[in-house]
Amino acid sequence: MSLHEAGAVTGVGETKYMRGTDRTPVSLAMEAALNAIADAGLKPTDIDGLIPYGAGAVAEDFVTNFGIADLRFSATTPMGGASAVASIQCALAAIQAGICKHVLLSLGRTGYSGGRIGTRVQQMPQFRTIGEFEMPSGAIAPPQLYAVMARRHFELYGTTSRQLAEIAVTTRQHAIMNPNATMQRPMTIEDHQASRMISDPFRLLDCSLESDGAAAVVISAPDIANDLRKRPVLVMGVAEGHPDSPSVISQRPDITTLGLAKAAPKAFAMAGVTHSDIDVAEVYDCFTYIVMCQLEDMGFCKKGEGGGFVENGALGINGRLPVNTHGGLLSEAHMAGMNHIVELTRQLRGEAAVQVPDAEIGLVTGYGDLGDGSIAIMRRA
Repeated sequence: MSLHEAGAVTGVGETKYMRGTDRTPVSLAMEAALNAIADAGLKPTDIDGLIPYGAGAVAEDFVTNFGIADLRFSATTPMGGASAVASIQCALAAIQAGICKHVLLSLGRTGYSGGRIGTRVQQMPQFRTIGEFEMPSGAIAPPQLYAVMARRHFELYGTTSRQLAEIAVTTRQHAIMNPNATMQRPMTIEDHQASRMISDPFRLLDCSLESDGAAAVVISAPDIANDLRKRPVLVMGVAEGHPDSPSVISQRPDITTLGLAKAAPKAFAMAGVTHSDIDVAEVYDCFTYIVMCQLEDMGFCKKGEGGGFVENGALGINGRLPVNTHGGLLSEAHMAGMNHIVELTRQLRGEAAVQVPDAEIGLVTGYGDLGDGSIAIMRRA
């Protein structure tokens, strides 16, 4: 059975994004969830499916605090930064099976105030193999783990740091126009090139933020979505994919190809659209290189041509493919991709702070752990 238009995004919500808070991830997630439920015109007790993600949040927290009397479905999608978009697929499957009508996806983080990235790496299911293969060479944090993929791309295809800078600069331009974005200071290519090296070839401004905040999304059954408060955004196609050698990068036959390369063709086929139909893309951006690599793996350009594809403002609002119109993880906030789903929904509703004119069809991706990928293609109803 296909999940084509098996559900629609009917509500989105978020908190203020911060760098410093004394609140817990669960508290922040509750606030974003209530905002998403209100956005859909629902009551908390209408939620009958839950897919929470983040530090410590479980379905029981929402049942207790929201007074949900008949929770019919709960799950987790433990794929790191690919989890938020992968949870859309999980929600659609539960809805199509007739288990529930309204599934809440939620994510709360205190990545800036409450923890360090080393803790996150230790929670990865691949931690044991990272310890065997990567750690002996000094790689423990994500910039070190992923830098080898970028460096290999540089050596094979002539990709340059200035091309990655184009992604960082464009994303910052979008963030400056978004009142809820953390980073509001303008950035130039020269600023990027002058930023300190973190793990060759990643400079500081190639790296995403650590942030505090939360975002949430409500997915509803298509037969009732039109009766809710906001214009629904239908999910046309969705998929997840895992890379070859998913537990360790250094043993992968091709370290420039991600799990998204397996997922994207399935999602496009399910959606029944082509790349030229995509008006806006919210692409997971833990690092600038990961954006470029995903554009290749989705087929917007051939492998090795991503550097040229992103040049000359191609990803800007008026470019060939507007990308990360909210500022992304690089400049809005690191909400592990849930804020990307919120932004795509607003773009397709025509409600975004930085609006792509006449956006009708868009996509959102996730990237997690050592290369897991997820993708959803959506359209305005």
